[in-house]
Order: sequence, then structure tokens, then C-alpha cells
Amino acid sequence: MTITPDLFEAYLKCPTKCFLRAHGEKPAGNEYSEWKENQTAEYASQGIQRLRQGYKAEECVCGDHATGNTKFPKWRMATSFPASTENLQSTIHAVEHLPSQAQGESPRFIPVRFIARNKVTRDDKLLLAFDARVLAESIGRESHFGKIIHGGDFVVCKVKTAALKRVVDNMTGNISELITGQSPPELVLNRHCSECGFQSRCRGKAIEKDDLSLLANLHRTERKQLKDKGIFTVTQLSYTFRPRRRPKHLKEKREKYHHSLKALAIRERKIHVVGHPRLNITGTPVLLDVESVPDCDFYYLIGIRILKNESSIQHSFWANTRQDERRIWEQFIQVLVQVENPVLVHYGSFEETFIRHMRKRYPEAGTYLPSLEQVLQQSINVLAFIYGQVYFPTYSNGLKEIAGFLGFNWPDQNATGAYSVVLRHLWENSMASDVEQRIRTYNAADCEALELLVKTLWRLPSPDESRKLSQEGAIAFVRADLADPFSHPSWRKFQGATADLNKINAAAQWDYQRDRIYLREKKHLERRNAPKRTTRGAPIQRADLIVSLPERAICPKCHRKSRKIAAKVSHLLQDLVFGRSSIKRRTVRYDLQEFWCPRCRGKFGSDERFHGTTKFGWNLVALYFYLAIDLGIYQQTVVKMCERLFNVHISLGGTAYLRSRIAGYYSQAVNRIMEKITAGHLVQVDETRARKGAASGYVWVFTNAHEVVYLHSQSREADTLRKALDRFKGVLVSDFYTAYDSVQCQQQKCLIHLMRDLNNEVLAHPYDEELKQLVYSFGSFLRAIIETIDRYGLKKRFLNKHVKSVGRFYRELSRRAYCSEAAIQCKRRFEKNHDGLFTFLRHDGVPWNNNNAEHAIKAYARARRLFTGIPTTKTISEFLVLLSVCETCRNKGIDFLDFLRSGETDIEVYVERRRNKRQMLS
Repeated sequence: MTITPDLFEAYLKCPTKCFLRAHGEKPAGNEYSEWKENQTAEYASQGIQRLRQGYKAEECVCGDHATGNTKFPKWRMATSFPASTENLQSTIHAVEHLPSQAQGESPRFIPVRFIARNKVTRDDKLLLAFDARVLAESIGRESHFGKIIHGGDFVVCKVKTAALKRVVDNMTGNISELITGQSPPELVLNRHCSECGFQSRCRGKAIEKDDLSLLANLHRTERKQLKDKGIFTVTQLSYTFRPRRRPKHLKEKREKYHHSLKALAIRERKIHVVGHPRLNITGTPVLLDVESVPDCDFYYLIGIRILKNESSIQHSFWANTRQDERRIWEQFIQVLVQVENPVLVHYGSFEETFIRHMRKRYPEAGTYLPSLEQVLQQSINVLAFIYGQVYFPTYSNGLKEIAGFLGFNWPDQNATGAYSVVLRHLWENSMASDVEQRIRTYNAADCEALELLVKTLWRLPSPDESRKLSQEGAIAFVRADLADPFSHPSWRKFQGATADLNKINAAAQWDYQRDRIYLREKKHLERRNAPKRTTRGAPIQRADLIVSLPERAICPKCHRKSRKIAAKVSHLLQDLVFGRSSIKRRTVRYDLQEFWCPRCRGKFGSDERFHGTTKFGWNLVALYFYLAIDLGIYQQTVVKMCERLFNVHISLGGTAYLRSRIAGYYSQAVNRIMEKITAGHLVQVDETRARKGAASGYVWVFTNAHEVVYLHSQSREADTLRKALDRFKGVLVSDFYTAYDSVQCQQQKCLIHLMRDLNNEVLAHPYDEELKQLVYSFGSFLRAIIETIDRYGLKKRFLNKHVKSVGRFYRELSRRAYCSEAAIQCKRRFEKNHDGLFTFLRHDGVPWNNNNAEHAIKAYARARRLFTGIPTTKTISEFLVLLSVCETCRNKGIDFLDFLRSGETDIEVYVERRRNKRQMLS
């Protein structure tokens, strides 16, 4: 297959592009690349005409007329010179023939290439070297140098093509091997993609493969290192990130850029923050965006956006010609003079280069602003601020990608920096006002996008929120530099490549060394490591204590007293005996009398706590779950405590059996608590995940400040909520989750949640006076309500007087028209929850916040860490039964251990019995 300059140029930009062109695949189209090709062809045509003017008509030939006699040609200049070899082919723009000056000296042929740009790149020189090589092989004479004519002034640049011959030979060899193969090269996205007609095709395949080249900042060498480790996708790379605590001597230094953290942000679709970055703008932000013709270093459009309060003022300064550049620079400075304490904010280093060039070109223009030097030095580069500190879930840190993630809609989706160059060229040819307006709109959109990004960065979590996930609407910030102090990521399990390595590693384990090696030499270790004898499952021979349980002659089904006596039953169990200041393990025999009911034809009278399959007494079970539930000790640790302190071994299956046993015993108690909660006039409810960061369902909490019940559900939908509160007719206190609105009862929304959201909005929009006024009006009359509650409590007859102030607040809210988006959203929220924000003013004992449910959720969150492995729904439900009883006892001031030891299942009956006992003793 023949190699042409188009294929050679495509290979310089991207091997994939070269392969696709060689195999005839047509590009989807790219306006910039098409404009660039047209510019090159038009410029070459103009350049050839200018070149012809330096020669006589008979000295100039075109095309095939120049290839007849190349040994002693009569022409001096040939245009569109066709040259070809066995596998190379080119149509050279022009070839100059310099006759020999002396006898025996060979004539010289100089290839000429036309480049429309003002700046010559290395790729342009390599293309000329390619033409020189094809020309040399076709005519049989070496061409040691060539010419590049470029720019608007048709400047001539001489290039030593002989120095580039080896590079061209290597590249042509690589191209031959590439295009003759059947499989395309490895797809790698690069900076040329924005100018390529195959951009949509290649990017689509890269996204489908989740290719690493999607990460714009990932260098080729780093990508190769990752692939050598077996990491080929962005998702795989995301799992390699590990947060580390930085040493103290590096805390003041900037964190390095983590590609794995960028991949993690993309995977989780959340903004990840490292360190404590704060975008501090002490003055008035002036957002700056400049458009230019990069090839000429000509800046023709300066766009600024001044942020004042919540409003923004846009300015655009347009230059028709290069002579107008000074004028727009002076206009820009004059606007800065009128701004109080201006702070320039821009994105990237392009604006910094613009400022540096303008100050150098027009130093006298600074007299309009005496403090221009200070203003320019204190400018803020937002890209430099977020680099290595804020990781957005985008493949690059381009403003368009980040602003698009934040929800910004561009007026022209195809507009790019390269496309603006095309528009400027079109305007210079046509002077059309609509083209100028498109460029101005594109520039203003860049300023608006930068404004959105700056306001988002103002909402970054503060150091006080370093261990929280800050949720702001649809945008989530995640702290990414907080390593778990109890995690040990370096303690990995050894995986040997062969069985021998695994055997050697096992022999180096600490337990192996101690038990197998050193134990032979040190007798005291042998004595210390001698296993202690435990009861385990050994049969019990003798009872240390005999307990006779009271007789229960009343049939639980028909409630008739029975005189038919059945056999006596005894249970010999390992149990604990509680003294005033001691606990002892004893073998206890529990004797009880069973009865026979002739009507129900069944036995009764046995205690549910004791049956033939158990080995452990109730006191032992009560202490076990007191330690595990109330004190929050891991069950494996409780098992070791029992084995060490009481010489009682509980197996892994035994713990599950005990949990099921005691949860079934207290299930009716939880049902009674739930009935009491729903029968009252108040229910506070909240929900959370059953396991943090895992898909084990959700836990709902229902409370009335005294009783607490936890329920488990597989999803966060409102089915569990509606089923639990089916007959509830009181007031439901909750947060603003929409599922609570499905309950058909009066609602009281938590004003603490509302207050915090309003406070965050004010902090995020520090210059929004409308929002501040709205929040101030709400806070002023709510403060008066809180003062009344502090003085008189939650009593309707004292809170009724504030109903008028609430009505007055809503009337003022409906009459006022807000302009800022934040104030409009807050107004809509107030109007949407009109019936649920101040319900507590019309009821006795209804709180204005959901603190009781939040407190109960925190209790579950503390206990949630006790789950090891992947708990089943049955395990979580049994755990929630015991936690419900524990929290209810805690709220009522009852010792959880005493309640468990009593064997009572009704908390109210237990409280009454305890009260009667105290009265008898007094």
C-alpha cells in the first residue's frame, strides 16, 4: 500500500487515524479540520501564484510536464510536482531547480511546502522531509534542504531535511507495517482528537471499553506502567486508590495529582476533595475569558463577568483589527477602575499569558488603574486551584466538561476553542454581524460556566466537616484523604505464584513459629499455651443449685384452671448466679410442674425460657446480650470473655441460636411497643441504611420519645412505612423525604433540617440579598417561637399566638417576587410544605424537630458496626428486636440487664412490679 503525505501527517497525529484513512474509512466530519484543509489548499494556491511571479513564464511548469527530463531540466520552478517510489507517493507543492554553478556540480532540487499558519511546528518540518525523500528517490538525486513558506507575509523558512531523513525512514517503516496489518492499532485518545473527523467514532469506542486514555492527564508512560500491572480500564484504576494520612512535614505542601482518585470520582459520580481547599476571594470577583487568533498572538475579544451580590454584569470588548487591540485593553482597565477591590478570576494559563503580553505591549495603559500591578498579581487561576485538590467526575479538567457536569447548558453544543478560530476567520471574510454575535455568545457562555464553577467551589466542605459527606442538591462532595485509623491496607494476604511459596510463607507465620519451633525449647511457653478445659458440650453430672419455678395452673389458651397434673420437668443448665457484688458460674437445675388441660388437650405450665435443647441458663443469655447490645461489644469478644471468665464455651452456631431464641422471646414485646406508639398522638420517624455503604436494605425507626421500635425493609420505598402507620391518626414528625407524605395523617416537618438547608444556601450565595432577607424573616419569628417553647414548653395555649405571625410570613412571601434562583427555590419549598412546617403550634406535646428519631438512628449507627461479614435479613431483624427493647428501656430509665434477667416480656408490667416492690420495702 502506498504511503502519501496525508497518511504520513495522520500518523504524526495519531496511528489510529492513519490506519482508518489507509483502509478507506470516511470521517464523520469536523468543521475545524475541514476548514484547516481548505485553508491549506487556498494558501498553497496563493503561494504558488506569488512564487511564479519571480520566474519567467517559460521557466515554470506544472504537474507531469516537470517529470520528463529531470537530469537536465529546462524549467526553474515546477508546481504540483508528482513524485513517487515503490511505496511512497507525493504531490509536492512546488520544486525549485537550481542549475549547477560549476563544471561537475550536480543541479539541486529544493522542495517547497506552503503552511498557512504563522508558526512552523516539527510536524511541518517532517512533512517537508517526507517530500524531500520522495523527490530524491524519484529523480535519483539527494535533496539536502527544503523551504517552508508560511504566514500572512509568506515568510520563507529553510529546513535541513537531511537531518530528518532517519526519522522519516523509521516512520515510513512503521506506517508500512501498520497499514498492511489487518487489526487496528491500540486506540489512544490524545489532544488531536478535538480537531479530528474520527473523534466521535474513537471516543465512543473508548467509552465502551472504559479505556485509560479517556483520562486526559494520564501520560503515555504512566498508562504503560498501569497496563503492565494489569490495569486496563478506568474502573479498574478507581479501585487502586487508597487514602493516606500525610506526614506532618508535608501538610503544608500541595498534594500530588492522583489519577486513581480521578477514576474513583468518575465511578461514583461525586466530587472528591483532598485536603482543605478554600477558594478565598476577598474582593469583587471579575471573571475573565479571552478569545484570540493563537497563530498570530492577536487578542480580539475580552469577556468579563462581574459578580455583585447574586447578580452578574457581563462586558464584551471586541477588536476588528489588530490596531484595536490597545483600545479593548484600555476599555478593560477602565471597567476595573469602577469595580471596588477587583479580583480577576480565570480558568487556565491562557489568560495569564494574555495579561503578560498586554502589559508588555501597552505599558502606558496602566495609568488608568494605579493598582493594576497588584490586581494582576493577585489574579486567581481556578484550574490551578482545583488541580490535585478537587476531583470532578469528568475525564478531563476542561471547563466545558466540568460545567456540563454541574448542569450548565451551552448555547452551542459544538462550540470549542478551535471552532471559535473558524468563526473569527469567517467574520474576517464576511464581516457578518450574526457571526460576531455567535463568538460573543460563546465567550459569554464561558464566563457563565466559570461563574457556576466558582460558586460550586465556594460550597466545598470546611475542615469541621472533614468526616462528613456534604450533600448539596444533586452535587455530592466526598472527603478523599481520610484514611481509616483502624484499617491496615498493607496487611494483605500472601498469594504465592506456586505452592512452594505458599508453604514457605505459612512456615513464617507468627503462630507457626511460636507453636511449632520455639515451643520445643521453652518449657514455660508450653505451660502457658496449654489449652484450658472448658465445659463445651460435655454432659453435666451434678447440680450446684436447684431452683423451683412457680407453678402456672392457668391454661394460656382457654384461661381455665386445671387440676390435671402432668409429670415434673427438670432442666440442668450452665448458668450464672448474680450476687450483690459478684457473678459466679454454677450448674443450676430448674424444676417446674407441667399441667394437662382436658379442654385444649395439651400440656402447659413450662417456661418459654427453658426447654430441652438449650444448654445455657437465662442469666447467662441475659448477660451475653447485655454486653453485645447495650455495651456494643463484638459477639466474638463476648464469647472469649465467657470462655475466659466463666469457663463456658459458646460456638459460632450457638450464638446464632441464642440470638434467635431471645429475639423470638421478645418479639411480642416489640409488637406491644409498636401498638403503643401508633395508638398515641405522636410518632417520630427516620430511616438509614442497614449497613453503611452496602446493599442490605434500610432500617426504619419509630419513636414517641419514650418507646422505640426498629423495623427492617429491603428498600427505601414507603410500603413499610404505610404498613406500620396504617391506623395512626396523630401527628407524624419527619424530615423532608417524600415517602413520608404518603402517610394519611397530619405532618410536622423537622425545622432543624430546614434551618440547616437555608443556612447552607446563604453560605453558598453570600451576595444574594433576597435570599438573606427571606432567611432573616423566617429566622426572626421562629426565634420568638423557640423562646416561647423554652419558657412554657410545647403547649398549644401558649403557642397559638404565633399562628398569626406564620400567616403574616406566608402572605409577605406570596406577594414578593424574587429574581435570584436560590431565593425562588426557597420560596417554592416554603409553599410546598405550607401545611407541615408549623403543625406543632396547634397541638400539645408535638416537637418542632425530629431529634428523638435522630437520636435513635444514632444508636443504631453505633451498633451497626457490630455486623461482621454480610448479615442476612433474619440476622438484622433479630438484632433490631433486641435493640428496640434496649432503647426503650434506656428511655424509660430501666436497666437493660435487670429487665432481661427478670424474664418479663412487658416493660410496663415490669415497671409496675418494680414500683410495687419499692413501696413494699418503704
